[in-house]
Amino acid sequence: MAVRLDRRQVVAGGLALSAGAALAETPSGAPWLTAEPGDAGFADDLAARLDKLIADKRVWGQHGVLVIRRGRVVLERYFDGEENNWGKVSAVRFGPNTLHNMYSVTKSVVALIYRVALGENKVPPPEAPLYEQFPEYPDLIAADARRGALTVGHALTKTLGLAWDEIGLPYDDLRNDEIGMEHSKDRYRFILDRPIVGPPGKRWLYCGGATALLGGLVTKGTGRPFPDYARDKLFDPAGIGPTEWIANKDTWVAAKYGLGDGEPVAASGLRMMPRDLARIGQLVLDAGMANGRQVVPAEWLRQCFVPRVSVDEIRRYGYQWYVGDMQFRARSGVVHLERWAGCFGNGGQRLFVFPELELILVTTAGNFTPDQWMPPIRVLREAVLPSLL
Repeated sequence: MAVRLDRRQVVAGGLALSAGAALAETPSGAPWLTAEPGDAGFADDLAARLDKLIADKRVWGQHGVLVIRRGRVVLERYFDGEENNWGKVSAVRFGPNTLHNMYSVTKSVVALIYRVALGENKVPPPEAPLYEQFPEYPDLIAADARRGALTVGHALTKTLGLAWDEIGLPYDDLRNDEIGMEHSKDRYRFILDRPIVGPPGKRWLYCGGATALLGGLVTKGTGRPFPDYARDKLFDPAGIGPTEWIANKDTWVAAKYGLGDGEPVAASGLRMMPRDLARIGQLVLDAGMANGRQVVPAEWLRQCFVPRVSVDEIRRYGYQWYVGDMQFRARSGVVHLERWAGCFGNGGQRLFVFPELELILVTTAGNFTPDQWMPPIRVLREAVLPSLL
């Protein structure tokens, strides 16, 4: 079931500033409009609900919460906490202008950058044979012809059918395949040489290597460093402020083992402000439009949100984006079943987009270890959605 993306929030140059609205300035110079909860279709106790979740210890470790509806900031909260920047832990007073590690939220952003490069004929289409894009490894298909069945689309959907163990091991362990990949002598051979464990396209398997392949195709096709291309083709056109892209040599693991070749971590290295992650959500709501131009084709967004494989009983996966349906009871007592699309990152980094509700939720957090972990979706289920009128 595809998410509808036919809404436009920016018309004739922008939303008009209504009575009582204010501007939330960002370093990019592109302001967000703000609105009171009641003017955006929320009960007045939206913020109080979030406070109660924190007080009741239903939610903890939050660094930021940002709720946007109909193009306006309705709730924005930041907290003090510990930032885990690839193993380098420090105390931070988070705020609207603080860059934050997005970890695997990065994967969904990479899918948008890939499509921009596809529109410039810099990368192959999803149906293209994957191993043909890496002719420097002819021995891999020669050793096992089954690899010839893999396509770029299988990388987009994380259904490569190759062995990959990333979830079951800590991210400071070289046996973790993402860490092993980033600190190998040849990351692309590392990925493409994984043992075959099943036919492609059948089973979803969490795999940062799949995203790294997409980043590699963009870099090869454009001849430019991936972060530079992302800045010129996506971030600047979308009005996104300063970002950083962690290189593998800058991680704590690299320092520990003396590894890393300086390549940006395509699968999980993006650092950006929560407000700018919300701009990615607004780009989705606006069918790829930003600042009066088509930054990402609307049809590509529809393709990203076609559920192509099941992740679990609740979530499905498109092109590097999670999709699903969520049921909730609004303040009026009416029960809703709403479609959503989202990006998920380790530690509690989340972007949820509800097209029919014109709603965006961004959370950033620092819950990385099993004793810290809590379901970030509680912010959505127990504070945001029940506050809708």
